[in-house]
Amino acid sequence: MARVTASLHHNGLYFTFPARYSHALFFNSLTNSLRHSNKLPFTYLSSPSSSRRRTHVTTVPVEYVPPAPDFDLNKELTRLRTLRDKLSGTKTLRGKIHVVESDSKVKRFFKSGCYKNGLARVIESVELDEYELFLLKCIVAAGQEHVLMSEYESYDTESDVNGEFVSARSSLKSALYSLVEMIEKLDGSDDREARVEKIDAVALNSLLKTLRDVEEFYDCIGGIIGYQLTVLELLSQSPNGEKNANFHNIDNSNSMGLQFVEIHPPNVLDLSQDTEYTAQAALWGIEGLPRLGEIYPLGGSADRLGLVDSVTGECLPAAMLPYCGRTLLEGLIRDLQAREFLYFKLYGEQCITPVAIMTSSAKNNHEHITLLCERSNWFGRGRSSFRLFEQPLVPAVSAEDGEWLAKGQFLPVCKPGGHGVIWKLAYEKGVFQWFRDHRREGAIVRQVSNVVAATDVTLLAMAGIGLHEGKKLGFASCKRNSGATEGINVLVEKGKPDGTWTYGVSCVEYTEFDKFGIADGSSSNSLQTEFPANTNILYVDLKSAEHIASSKDEKSLPGMVLNVKKTINFVDRFGLQHRVSGGRLECTMQNIADNLVNSFSYRCSEGVEEMLDTFIVYNHRRKVTSSAKKKRKPADMSLHQTPDGALLDTIRNAYDILSCCDIKLPEIESNDKYADSGPPYLILLHPSLGPLWEVTRQKFHGGSISKGSELQLEVSEFLWRNVQLDGSLLVMAENVMGSQIDRNHESILQYGYRCARCKFVNVNIRNRGINWSSDKNLYWKHDVLRFEALKVILHGNAEFEAFDVNLEGNHVFEVPDGYKMMVTSGSSGLSIQLNPIKKECMDSGSWFWKYILKDQHIKLELVEL
Repeated sequence: MARVTASLHHNGLYFTFPARYSHALFFNSLTNSLRHSNKLPFTYLSSPSSSRRRTHVTTVPVEYVPPAPDFDLNKELTRLRTLRDKLSGTKTLRGKIHVVESDSKVKRFFKSGCYKNGLARVIESVELDEYELFLLKCIVAAGQEHVLMSEYESYDTESDVNGEFVSARSSLKSALYSLVEMIEKLDGSDDREARVEKIDAVALNSLLKTLRDVEEFYDCIGGIIGYQLTVLELLSQSPNGEKNANFHNIDNSNSMGLQFVEIHPPNVLDLSQDTEYTAQAALWGIEGLPRLGEIYPLGGSADRLGLVDSVTGECLPAAMLPYCGRTLLEGLIRDLQAREFLYFKLYGEQCITPVAIMTSSAKNNHEHITLLCERSNWFGRGRSSFRLFEQPLVPAVSAEDGEWLAKGQFLPVCKPGGHGVIWKLAYEKGVFQWFRDHRREGAIVRQVSNVVAATDVTLLAMAGIGLHEGKKLGFASCKRNSGATEGINVLVEKGKPDGTWTYGVSCVEYTEFDKFGIADGSSSNSLQTEFPANTNILYVDLKSAEHIASSKDEKSLPGMVLNVKKTINFVDRFGLQHRVSGGRLECTMQNIADNLVNSFSYRCSEGVEEMLDTFIVYNHRRKVTSSAKKKRKPADMSLHQTPDGALLDTIRNAYDILSCCDIKLPEIESNDKYADSGPPYLILLHPSLGPLWEVTRQKFHGGSISKGSELQLEVSEFLWRNVQLDGSLLVMAENVMGSQIDRNHESILQYGYRCARCKFVNVNIRNRGINWSSDKNLYWKHDVLRFEALKVILHGNAEFEAFDVNLEGNHVFEVPDGYKMMVTSGSSGLSIQLNPIKKECMDSGSWFWKYILKDQHIKLELVEL
């Protein structure tokens, strides 16, 4: 291979590069060489910025970073507010163009050599229309002109008055770019300029889509200009509630001007205490299922999970996490189907709940969710029972000065705008109308990472209270873990200048604690003792939510926050990794409650919650929230918010169910006990065994489960009586809750039709089970190695029964569709009988559980045919 030797000399270093190195590989190689020299500052690798901003750097060690230039934020806020107001008062595109062209920044930039010698040529090649040119001028007016410039240029707003632009190349940088150009010429790329222009055009069109989304979706706060104005207003205060050092002399003249605002710990409906009311509320929820929809905000980027496709290496969204053998999205649908199956068993009617899913383009989220639903045949629910709608991405900004982060020319770093955009987006995409078409009045809102939200009565009781009591918004809450990165539910009291008082239950995000003067920790002012946790599990009255979402002001974007406590990681166009403190303008869906307050002509005393349109149900924490939000680090002893910790809570819930059924099993200790060893045993129960625990517990009685055992039951019609389990028992049914039937050319799950069934009575199961010493086990995925197991595989409506028998060692009992297998003790070992199911029992089964309502409780009766 021909080589080019560059006599690039810096601090005694010489570099030699192959002539066919790609641009990115060249810079990676060069970066590594210079990094090891530890002598060279690397600020030149960052995106260019205006002279008033500090350049963002890569993770490469540096010796010197220049100080941040002075920046008069007051002046900038005034300019942006004036510009926003003028644009808001102008109705035509031509008028808006005139307003933005009159801005001093825009005038200066589009007269500059920076524009004339670079950007203008790209724009001409793309042939932009008036609206697209307007969007580009808005980005300049917002002070983010660096996004439009290449790595070769830097724009100085003060020096470039006469149309001359200032080169960003240092002597070293100039030599590097010359090297790149020389290498690419030797590569024989005669059409290099054409390829570059094509790449620039693609990037520019992508940028224009982002700008269009921001301008149109955030129209209620002023589009692109309003977005940046809101960012700077929120950034003007540091996390400690003090003014940021770079943002002095802030004008707070646009504050709400309320006479009095105070937050209080709210009174809650404790589902663990008043069991009779809880049972009634859960029944209201079951009865109301035909009036309910479900809403899943799945558009988050879930960077902390670090989820990657093992085959392609592609980053995946949280909904694709393979928790306990299936994706998190599949887990949500299973929980919903379990409630629908319970409704069928009580009322004998099929009920399919419409599900609205908010996706995003982050990590190809929308495509992955759509493909998952298609591969699963829409989970036997039909395509028409789903509505997917995609949220826009928004620019990420530096925590230092609010500058948009960029990977290169036309390439801003973008992230989803938070789950709070769901209301406005749902209105604009017709989702509320879609729910109306399905005759739905309320909806349950649930996040995908919370794997225990549907446990026992929580969701049903919350929805039941919301529907029965005519409430507008409900929260599911629990005890808050001290120091956790989660918000709190509060009672907000506001006294207005006109003498009226408003009250409502709402939420304060953990990033906003300092703003409200809320302390965390073990003090008397601790959040753990005073305020319950916000879990983002909601009941919402759809009509009320639509009314707010359709407003033309910032109410439709509730709870706008700028969380800059996290690090944003991105790779620039040269393949270099950046880690920058920053965030993006986010909305919080639960803060729609701020617009659902009740007004009083007097200040209310304690107990005002009973008169409000908002409410809170409260339960044991592991019946409400346990999230798989972040990947566990190898040396980290904490399992909080990891899939590993969520699995332990799932098993704890199974312990709580079975230990009340006279089944002996070891109690699970604290998480740190299992940080290195994995769980003490695995118990995974299909939610259709309940989902109410009072239903599940009637299917189990007596026996024991030994430490190190494994129990997985994928079946709903099930009976356990006096079973001793020491090892692994796996029951896998094809037809867990019913059978698929063809309806309008779609495969639809018909509840109760040809279900599989399984009984174990007086059975002793003993085998070697899981190989707990294997380092290949990944317990939260339910990916384990086994020495032996007892497996029962039920095809179609197959039935399996084992009576008065010892089952030792490895066994696989596979029962074909339409047959019943009975296993008992025989004179010379096991007696196995396989017989066809009677014709008259093919659809209903030879036995089934009959669900009966009695005194607000559900009683089960075993019916044998």
